Amino acid sequence: MKTATIPSLRVDPELRAAAESVLKEGETLSAFVEESLRRQIDYRKTQTEFIARGLKAREEAKRTGIYYSSEDVLNMMREKLEKAKARRAQ
Repeated sequence: MKTATIPSLRVDPELRAAAESVLKEGETLSAFVEESLRRQIDYRKTQTEFIARGLKAREEAKRTGIYYSSEDVLNMMREKLEKAKARRAQ
């Protein structure tokens, strides 16, 4: 598979210096930018999926008339967490 390039990006010298200041040993600025781009893509996909699930849940609540308070949801999440912790401790 052929590789492609990302367009050049002009930034303020301060931004470049800030990016270079956080590079790990042996890491290149190009590798840092590529990893940042990959993470941002993953984040946006996850965000889009989250919103889609929320909208679907809203439509289901409208359809069924069953709504949950934030307290109910937090309690359900706490119960799941406690069960997961108990399973892990075994």
